[in-house]
Amino acid sequence: MKHPLIQCAVVDDSTTQRLSVIKLIKKHPRLELAKEWNNAIEAKNGLLDTKIDVLFLDIEMPILNGFDLLDDLENKPHIIFVTGKTKYAHKAFDYHALDFLKKPIRKERFNIAIEKVIDTFTIKSQPLTQENDPFVFIKCGIKKYKVFLNHILYVSALKDFAKIHLEDSSPLVVLGTMTSLESLLPSNHFFRAHRSYIVNLDKIERFSAHYMEINDEKIPISRMKKQKLKEALNHL
Repeated sequence: MKHPLIQCAVVDDSTTQRLSVIKLIKKHPRLELAKEWNNAIEAKNGLLDTKIDVLFLDIEMPILNGFDLLDDLENKPHIIFVTGKTKYAHKAFDYHALDFLKKPIRKERFNIAIEKVIDTFTIKSQPLTQENDPFVFIKCGIKKYKVFLNHILYVSALKDFAKIHLEDSSPLVVLGTMTSLESLLPSNHFFRAHRSYIVNLDKIERFSAHYMEINDEKIPISRMKKQKLKEALNHL
C-alpha cells in the first residue's frame, strides 16, 4: 500500500539552518517539502492558503517568534520545533508539539521525530471497528484519537514518551507517563508487568518465569509481578 506524502514546511530566519532541515526532508521517502519561509510573518500569511501537515518551526525570529506565530494561527498544523535553545523545551510541549529538535540536527534524531509524525498519521487512517467495541481517546500532538482497546498489544516506556504497540499498524508515540496510561486503560484487561511495560492480557501468547511473548516480542516480567500476573490471567 502506497502512503501519501506528508506535506512539510520550514520556518527559520537562518538560511543555513533552514536549508539543513530542507535537505533532511527531501531525503526522507515519506516527506515532501511544500513551502519554506525565512520569517514568521511570511509564514503566517502563507499558511492561510497552503495545506501543511507538519511545520518545522524555529522559535527565536525577529518581530514575530515561533510561539507568537502559533498563537495567531486558527488552524494549526502539527509542529516540530527546531531551535538551538533547550530552555524552550517545556514551553514547546505546552503547544502540543510532536517533537523538539535542537540545532544542529543529527539525521538519526530527525528520523526519530519523523517516526512520531508517521505514527500520528497512521492512527488517523486506521479503519474503525464495531462501534460497541471499547475504546479510549489517546492524545497525540494537538489532537485526541480514538484507539480501540482490542487493537492494543502492549505499551512500552520511551523516556518522556510512551509507545503504544498496535495490531496491524505502526506504534503510536505519545507524550505521557506510563502511570498516566495505566490509569487510562481498564485494569481487568491491561497489566503493568514491568515498570517499562503495560500488556494487554488478552494478547499474551505464552509466558515463563522471566518474560512473556506478545506478537513474537519478548516482554520482561518484574520479579514482584509474577504472582499477580498469574492471578490476573486466571480472572480473564
